Amino acid sequence: PLLCRGGGTSVAGQGCNVAVVLNTSRYLNRIIELDPQARRARVQPGLVLDDLRDAAEAHHLTFGPDPSTHASCTLGGMIGNNSCGVHSLMAGKTVQNVEELVILTYDGLRMRVGATDPATLDRIVATAATERKGAIYASLCRLRDANAQLIRSRYPPIPRRVSGYNLDELLPENGFHVARALVGSEGTCVTILEATLRLVQSPPCRTLVVLGYPDIAAAGDEVPFLLEHGPIGLEGMADTLVKNMKVRQMDVPGLALLPPGASWLFLEFGGQSDRQARDRARTLVAALEKRGSGPSVALLEDPHERAEVWSVREAGFGASSRLPDGHNTEEGWEDAAVSPDRLGDYLRSFGKLLDRHGYRSVQYGHFGQGLVHARIDFDLASAPGISRYRSFVEEAARLVVDYGGTLSGEHGDGQARGELLEVMFGPELVAAFGQFKAIWDPDGKMNPGKVVDPLPLDQNLRLGPDYRLPQLDTHFHFPDDERNFARATARCIGVGKCRRLHGGTMCPSYQVTHEEHHSTRGRARLLQEMCAGNLPDGWHNDQVKASLDLCLACKGCKRDCPAGVDVATYKAEFLSHYYRRRLRPRHAYAFGLAPYWAAAAATLGPVASLMSRMGPLAGLAKLAAGMAPQRVIPTLAPQTFRRWFDRQPARNGQGFPKVLLWVDTFTNYFEPHIGKAAVAVLEAAGFAVTITAERLCCGRPLYDYGMLHLARRTLLTVLNALGRQVADQVPVIVLEPSCAAVFRDELVNLLPDAADARRLSRLVFTLGEFLQHHAGGYEPPQRKGPALLHAHCHQKSVLDRLSDARLLTRSGLELSTPDTGCCGMAGSFGFEKAHYDLSVQIAEHGLLPAIRQSEPEALLVADGFSCRQQIAQLTDRRAVHLAEVLVPGGAPQPVGV
Repeated sequence: PLLCRGGGTSVAGQGCNVAVVLNTSRYLNRIIELDPQARRARVQPGLVLDDLRDAAEAHHLTFGPDPSTHASCTLGGMIGNNSCGVHSLMAGKTVQNVEELVILTYDGLRMRVGATDPATLDRIVATAATERKGAIYASLCRLRDANAQLIRSRYPPIPRRVSGYNLDELLPENGFHVARALVGSEGTCVTILEATLRLVQSPPCRTLVVLGYPDIAAAGDEVPFLLEHGPIGLEGMADTLVKNMKVRQMDVPGLALLPPGASWLFLEFGGQSDRQARDRARTLVAALEKRGSGPSVALLEDPHERAEVWSVREAGFGASSRLPDGHNTEEGWEDAAVSPDRLGDYLRSFGKLLDRHGYRSVQYGHFGQGLVHARIDFDLASAPGISRYRSFVEEAARLVVDYGGTLSGEHGDGQARGELLEVMFGPELVAAFGQFKAIWDPDGKMNPGKVVDPLPLDQNLRLGPDYRLPQLDTHFHFPDDERNFARATARCIGVGKCRRLHGGTMCPSYQVTHEEHHSTRGRARLLQEMCAGNLPDGWHNDQVKASLDLCLACKGCKRDCPAGVDVATYKAEFLSHYYRRRLRPRHAYAFGLAPYWAAAAATLGPVASLMSRMGPLAGLAKLAAGMAPQRVIPTLAPQTFRRWFDRQPARNGQGFPKVLLWVDTFTNYFEPHIGKAAVAVLEAAGFAVTITAERLCCGRPLYDYGMLHLARRTLLTVLNALGRQVADQVPVIVLEPSCAAVFRDELVNLLPDAADARRLSRLVFTLGEFLQHHAGGYEPPQRKGPALLHAHCHQKSVLDRLSDARLLTRSGLELSTPDTGCCGMAGSFGFEKAHYDLSVQIAEHGLLPAIRQSEPEALLVADGFSCRQQIAQLTDRRAVHLAEVLVPGGAPQPVGV
């Protein structure tokens, strides 16, 4: 059997099969032709939707259907599922935007199909005795003629019918459109090699209105009235999603812009000018005000605010994976649709059905077309739970059909709903589906068990009645996942956001390699298989090790992944077990124990610095450490920061609030000038700066190599040493973001039951966080000129990523904050010989082009030591720390290496 796959983001079981998988996204992924005059595009099936949309936008065109996975889903997958998305209100489903397909049957017949006028159809059918194409078309004609009346009567006339095969496209009134008949066939009939797609005008100017309602059914009642005002997108969302985003501290700033309510509708209006889009939105708002009592209203005309609020809706898929109390939700009945004018009543009936079965649900959807996404807390890990699940979906199918709706309005039938098609279409049309498949695939080799001869909906469950969540003995405790490593890895629900090739921090290695096993999802799924006992050797499995090898531990997935998958932590845990009672490679000891080596080298003073710069000795040192020969060994400073600080008289004494400046390894031994700058800044802000009496380390490099026994001891030492400061609630200012991240993340995961660990975590701030939010009336010194800010990955993932930018803007700099992603150095990752090439490729993916495009006189600001090293070693520029910019009395100048 053959299974064609695109982005692998389907949730109805289309990709659940024992088959040869053709991953089109890896190879068949080009735009063949884009014709703006004809508003057409010829594409290969593995092309990511956003790549087409970006190319089309240059001509103010777009491909209308746009699922929330638009950054990773492929056109072939969209054609296979008949995808829709937010703006199908403007352009229709995928089926309405496909003009032609080049297809390949299982037995090797290649043909171009599309609409067929009567004369052409007669000519093709006349060759039935001698040509395979003629025989196929003749069979399709007989199938159409035998079932035409049933098709016209049983196919619901609603905007979002996706279930079943598109036999209606073969009707004479629809032009015998063979290509569109194959759309939504879920890979069960043919392989798509090429598609000619319709492009539509993309309104260049847009405005957003958000309406708040007391409940989701009330929001549904309003949809018919709102559609009269011509929105190009109309989305709905219940407050369970918002609560979930807040509980999980998801990075969704638009939450603060939602108007009061317990459910919301998002209406986007488009126009050729800002005024036209605004007038349409304001007309709606005026109509609502004229009615008197109605929803709360937020009119969002600012593009930045509009994007932030849309991010709330786009986060829906990932945020729906759990309820606010932490219980999992599952697919299985997630995209039924009805006519928009019956949506409110359907939502009430659906709510009662959930209550009768004792289920809770997270609901959102494309309400402008009557579609409701619902993930439900099904118990799919016990026989009684699975039986109850089956009973529910059978009753839900009858309910939606009673409302004149469809089992699926977007995700397709797959295995989750294929068995239920007879409820919607009746036995005669289901038999016709079987004939349609047999015409194309007589041997039943194309993705069998879907739509036709469907596998039972409760078979092939990822959990199932024999599933037992293993309780593995781990160093990390995973307090947000019931203290269970296996449950933590199961956060991944396949959203596929980690497969995007541009933007964000997650996942830098996938953005370069394009290999699934180097994506966040691929790594999480491998770990799930390991936990389930499906991989040999468990913790010592080399496939898992190879997959995790190119994880930079950037933590980007912790924030960027909608489900909060945290591969950096999983990697540290895995490596701790993989190397148990084994020797690690030499670079693990060289880099993992770097703080100890730095302390030892510092005792040699200038001699160590000289040796690190001497060619032969430096080469030997790199060889011994497993360092890439292209790298430059960071130079030890002649005087450590600690030694300098101990000799300085305190500027601010009694009466000034105290802060503790954390002296990290990089600041102390390599860049003490940054520590000096931080002291000057904090004292100018009115604080008395102290440091610890003893030399301490957070142990950041230990996690990269799974040295978790030592990491835990290191943190216990820190807690013991900082007991007084923690008790006195003294803020701890950490200059190195990766060190601050240890206190915010690893500390409370390794020591979740230590009260002082939780207290210290709340007391730790980066310099930017502290000055922006906790330093009273602090005003930064005024600067002039351009500046480019590159945030460390850990700032973007577990810290406040906006504070530095706000301070720099307040200082008067003309700040640029391009999406530079990961720098590629990632602690010691980019220093390692085996990772050097990938490190450079990652830097070239975002950071280095941004630097080249910046003004030569622009300040480069980067708080991370590894980021500054990458910039210094791959460009002729030098980056500075925020503390250097904020030093009173003068700003640093941009300099070359």
